[in-house]
Amino acid sequence: MGLHERWVLTAGADVPEGAVDAGTAPSAARVEDLAAAGGVVLVTLESDETEPDPALLAAASVYAWLGARAFRVPGPQADAVRQVVDMVASIQGVRPPAATRRGLA
Repeated sequence: MGLHERWVLTAGADVPEGAVDAGTAPSAARVEDLAAAGGVVLVTLESDETEPDPALLAAASVYAWLGARAFRVPGPQADAVRQVVDMVASIQGVRPPAATRRGLA
């Protein structure tokens, strides 16, 4: 796993080697402490929604900002979480934006 690479795993997928499992919806302080220790932090998020769940996406963005690099989510949420995690990485400057546009008229 690269230095800034982030993974989105569906439920039942193998955990990346060396990842520290922070648990299901852990506290922000726990994720921050585990990330500060330098390991790959895995966060599990749950939802029964079949469409992108705004609460799950918001939680994923906060955990990504705090340093979580692996996310285990229900299958229907995986694509949306991937977009959120990529967006956070772009905002933090560790990943180039997928598309750039100048605001010139």
